[in-house]
Amino acid sequence: MNISTYTVKPKLPNSLKPLEEIARNLWLSWNFDAVELFIRLDYDVWLSSHQSPVRTLGMVSQERLVEVAKDDSYIARLNEVYTRFLKYKKGETWYRGSRKDVVAYFSMEYGMDVSLPIYSGGLGILSGDHMKTSSDMGLPLVGVGFLYRQGYFKQLLNADGYQQESYPENDWYNMPVELKTGKNNEPVKITVDLAGRQATAQVWEVKVGRSSLFLLDTNIPENAPDIRNITATLYGGDKETRMQQEILLGIGGIRALRALGVNPAATHMNEGHAAFLGLERVRELMSERHFNFDEAREAVWPTNIFTTHTPVPAGNERFDIGLMEKYFRSWPQILGISWKDFLSLGRERPYDDSETFCMTVLAIKFAAYANGVAALHGVVSRKMWQNLWPGLPLNEIPIDHVTNGVHPRTWVSSNMVELLDRYFGPHFEEEPTDLSVWNRMDRISDEELWRTHERRRERLVAFARERIRDNLKRNGAVERRIAQAEDALSPYTLTLAFARRFATYKRGNLLLRDPERLLKLLKDTERPIQLIFAGKAHPMDMPGKELIRSIIHFAEQHDVTSRIIFLENYDISMAHYLTSGADVWLNTPRRPMEASGTSGMKAAMNGVLNCSILDGWWDEAYNPEVGWAIGRGEEYEDTNLQDEIESKALYDLLEREVIPLFYQRGRDGLPREWIRRMKTCMKQIGQSMSSHRMLMDYSNKFYFPALKNYRRIVKDDYAEPKALAAYMGKLRQAWDSIKIQKIESNAKPIMQRGDSLTVTARVELGALSPDEVLVELYHGSASNHGDGIENANRAEMRSVGQEGNVVVYQVRIECADTGLQGHTVRILPKHPALVHPYRTGFIKWA
Repeated sequence: MNISTYTVKPKLPNSLKPLEEIARNLWLSWNFDAVELFIRLDYDVWLSSHQSPVRTLGMVSQERLVEVAKDDSYIARLNEVYTRFLKYKKGETWYRGSRKDVVAYFSMEYGMDVSLPIYSGGLGILSGDHMKTSSDMGLPLVGVGFLYRQGYFKQLLNADGYQQESYPENDWYNMPVELKTGKNNEPVKITVDLAGRQATAQVWEVKVGRSSLFLLDTNIPENAPDIRNITATLYGGDKETRMQQEILLGIGGIRALRALGVNPAATHMNEGHAAFLGLERVRELMSERHFNFDEAREAVWPTNIFTTHTPVPAGNERFDIGLMEKYFRSWPQILGISWKDFLSLGRERPYDDSETFCMTVLAIKFAAYANGVAALHGVVSRKMWQNLWPGLPLNEIPIDHVTNGVHPRTWVSSNMVELLDRYFGPHFEEEPTDLSVWNRMDRISDEELWRTHERRRERLVAFARERIRDNLKRNGAVERRIAQAEDALSPYTLTLAFARRFATYKRGNLLLRDPERLLKLLKDTERPIQLIFAGKAHPMDMPGKELIRSIIHFAEQHDVTSRIIFLENYDISMAHYLTSGADVWLNTPRRPMEASGTSGMKAAMNGVLNCSILDGWWDEAYNPEVGWAIGRGEEYEDTNLQDEIESKALYDLLEREVIPLFYQRGRDGLPREWIRRMKTCMKQIGQSMSSHRMLMDYSNKFYFPALKNYRRIVKDDYAEPKALAAYMGKLRQAWDSIKIQKIESNAKPIMQRGDSLTVTARVELGALSPDEVLVELYHGSASNHGDGIENANRAEMRSVGQEGNVVVYQVRIECADTGLQGHTVRILPKHPALVHPYRTGFIKWA
């Protein structure tokens, strides 16, 4: 069938023209007054459009548009919002430097607004907040991802509580995306090779305030059906589909930026999915600059950043060697290396033929900067990947951490933002990086804060009842059962929420472990509680689906369906209701399997108190003034014992602390102590877990140094990386001949604090000169076992002479700590172009 296509846009009266610009910029997703403009056009249309501003404009009747264009109050409000929008785009920002070169941020998913369903959960929401915050701060950053035709699935629960999935098609021409065009108004397209077949992708742009997100789309006629499906669904298909997606994201993403005229001077891989970009960046330099592989790699390494979100080895993407051979057999020839050397780039044990190819390993090896997403996750990540740096002490493994954060004006409810704006002043919106503004929480009266929170709980209950009714109707429930939905939940009862991905390690059913004890709390006539659950299980995760079903069955079997409810199809819209309307946010993962988590941060900024295992972000944020800790950070080998102990600890907290505190009311009916904790929680978490703090951390630790590295690298025809590559080649040849011959010191069996200790080392350097290695004294408290040094300090030793081919190094330190002390000497690489000296395989101990 030969079909001619064209795009029809709404015909807006001149006075309403700004609506289209606002609708197509996700600035509105964190400015509710902009959203209200579309709600006011036609509330029923707004709901039927699935809260999509672009689609709303297309669905509202022409008569209604003409009518609104004559409404002076509406036009006044529109002009007010539009003026704020323009002021935001042109205003001064935290970053005021050059925008010529950018950081390119790569992620498989982005969760920014319900109108753009290209996310599944936490990783996507984080990426969305990353983009929004980058816009607020004016950072030179662009995003790269996929425009999924179906996105993640829509969750449907049948009458038995079993999760089913549907995949509605996205209509991009009625969503806030724009096809990028080039010469002759033709779409910008790039190609990648997929096992000898050419895959073509076009590029779309999403405007996020001041920033741009570019999305690749293979659903175009010139591609074969299976290639068109590469960008069909998020986390769908088999391993081969995943391979194709990750080639397109990493390699195709770099090519898309080039086609758009964007220079990715530095790249940030948000998880290992985009790690192939390292290969593409190397290939570019080899092709354009005629570098060899080592030179190109040294030019790319200082400008790559990698963030890992995975706290367990099994969660890291791995590909079988057969699949690697199918898709990358030609790459060794392109890069001028052997097949074994190519595979070693993705292996912990470089030449172990039995090891698969790991995307996390590839990302780490190509990035000078790597980080976990919470302080505890940084520790976990260093332990997980310490084999990549054999001989390097755990605390020196070059994997840092930047704790995740959330975008306050996105996640704090509109009612609460209105209250905060009133007391925080314009500073809160106009200077979001000044986190001290949260100290003004004490200005807000208890009455106003509590009434705002109660209003959000009332809205949550109304929302939940409507969702329950819809679910019952769809499943063919009788009218009596549907009518009972009106009694589900109470707007006056202590409300606990558990909303997140339903994976077994998150233990969504932990609170159900002792039915008798739970039922007593639910049915208490004076101090009752109610539970709201929400979340999706991965379509292939049968145990996760069974968890959902068990919660629904528990409520029905014990006749507490008005006190325990499960809301289907957890998404951004529902998250706003839950994180602002609950009283307590539950989180019960098995420590240390939660890398960070961010839903509790969103809740906390709304004054919702967390009750959580000390894992992820809560491990560093918790104190008794902002919520409750389940346990004390213990880790268990026996998971059944862990569940037993921690479920009892949770019940104890609820019975002895949480419930009494909530229902402890004064004569005015206010829970004053609870409100005090709400204020402290908002004040502390608003500052420490803001995404603006997160992006300032990323900028100062990684982005700015990486961009500085790039500007230095390209000078003098890339002289620096060429010199570094030559140095590393020389180091490889000479490394085995380096020997620490002898260590001497003036140490006596008993030393006094303040005494000077002089240590001398004699080192054979072979073909290396003294200034080409870093010789360090490694000293500190000797372990009780005598096999290591704890809380070590390092002091660089200086060359003080040479005896034949032996170089003498010396350093003097002061004895500062008491107790049993020890020292040794080690050698590391040293070159001015090294971001850090920790290169795999290059550390030598005495």
